[in-house]
Amino acid sequence: MSPADRPPRITGILETVLYVADIDRAERFYRDVMGMQQIGMEPGRHVFFRVGSGVLLLFRAETTRRAGSLPPHGADGEIHVCFTTSPAGYEAWKKRIGDHGIPIEQETEWPRGRSFYFRDPDGNLLELANADIWPR
Repeated sequence: MSPADRPPRITGILETVLYVADIDRAERFYRDVMGMQQIGMEPGRHVFFRVGSGVLLLFRAETTRRAGSLPPHGADGEIHVCFTTSPAGYEAWKKRIGDHGIPIEQETEWPRGRSFYFRDPDGNLLELANADIWPR
């Protein structure tokens, strides 16, 4: 592809979406267990959290599948998202998740770091990595 045919560079991911059944339960989990800063909420529809330079959007799919000011959207099943922490904070996070009675399903050694997997109250698969585990 010639330089003239290349699209402008995408510089990041601004939003990540997970779909949940119970907004209040999800709000408590991501605020109290995950320690995220809530930045918005519409009762029964969504709750938003600041995560680093991006935002985690938690939507009730039953509501967002209906047309409104945005195109309808939603998902079923176990969605996956990976968060990062510092290498020094990694073990503290494993302990915190365990202290909340949440089973760690797997821990993996990657060429560039480590991560572990667990689930939120809606069954979404969450991963917490101690570094950017992807090649650059």
